Amino acid sequence: MAGSIVKRGERTWLVRISTSADGKRSFHNHTVHGTKKDAQRYLNATLRGRDLGVFVEPTRITLDTYLDKWLETAAKQKVSARTHRDYTWMFARYVRPVLGARRLDQVTPLEIQGLYNAMQKRGLSARTIRYTHNTLSSAFKQAIRWRMLSQNPAAAVELPKQTRREMRALSPEEAGSFLRAAAADRWGVFFAFALATGTRPSEALGLQWGDVDFKAGTVVIRRKLERLGGGWTLEETKTAGSRRTIPLPSSVMRALSAHRAQQAEEQLRAGVRYEDHDLVFATLTGQPLDKHNLVHRHFKPILEAAGLPKTLRLYDLRHSCATLLLVAGENAKVVAERLGHAGITLTLDTYAHVLPTMQRQAAERLEAILFGPF
Repeated sequence: MAGSIVKRGERTWLVRISTSADGKRSFHNHTVHGTKKDAQRYLNATLRGRDLGVFVEPTRITLDTYLDKWLETAAKQKVSARTHRDYTWMFARYVRPVLGARRLDQVTPLEIQGLYNAMQKRGLSARTIRYTHNTLSSAFKQAIRWRMLSQNPAAAVELPKQTRREMRALSPEEAGSFLRAAAADRWGVFFAFALATGTRPSEALGLQWGDVDFKAGTVVIRRKLERLGGGWTLEETKTAGSRRTIPLPSSVMRALSAHRAQQAEEQLRAGVRYEDHDLVFATLTGQPLDKHNLVHRHFKPILEAAGLPKTLRLYDLRHSCATLLLVAGENAKVVAERLGHAGITLTLDTYAHVLPTMQRQAAERLEAILFGPF
């Protein structure tokens, strides 16, 4: 018997379907409230799913319980400790209070849409909502692979449009003013390095002397500094593209050499208080620099001394490096490799504001090539 319908009361029906496999006798039981035709439709749809191999036995665990399982057994193996912490916080802050008590197999697209709409009404950004959605959707996709769900309820929702945040990049004149002001600061070498390499702040803060090749004039970016609670760790960069070798201007290499000599003197003065982690940019006791302190005690005063807007972010040094190179006519592929982008498309999309200037330069070159004096 493939399936049967048994009346249990007024407008209540028990649908019983055989799910036997590998010689094991088992049944799927489901109560339908409505007409017998409703029960028949459920029976027919479930039999089709069973025969096609897409039927999933409903699970009774809550979304809360499932998210705990997903975070511990799936996400933890794929993402960094910081990202895992972000996932945990985000679920606790936005998802669990609204949907956590719902059974995993009963969470609907409409409920998820309501969650996102409520987040938007609270003034949360489209970026935050999309991040929440991508993470929650990944968890549901894993539930499908684990045969706990037959479909992803987050796949059918509408997401708010994300507006690109306008970036700020230094002009060549502003970059010169910035570097002259930074030269008088204890950590001017760090800011010169960040501007010349286009590295992410976490990559520059995680740089070790073993990554610096003074003879070749290059540095290898292979790790980043991550803060975890009150501690810190050095983690490998996320992708193969992020692990890269960057040639440095000779001025920056000389500044690094002078910085290394100064750091060696500081280490001698600190004596046993110094913990040597081989960090290029370290405190007087060998600990990694704190980005918050670096920004407020050094970066902001440098901006003020250079006459630059204090709204500039440390990350804008990365944008400035890319923009300056593109405006100067550098090949976008070279810029993408320097930044550690996965491909040239990301670079061109991120720095689309530079394209009009590049097109003007191209037109001027064509003028000289095609219509110049012969």
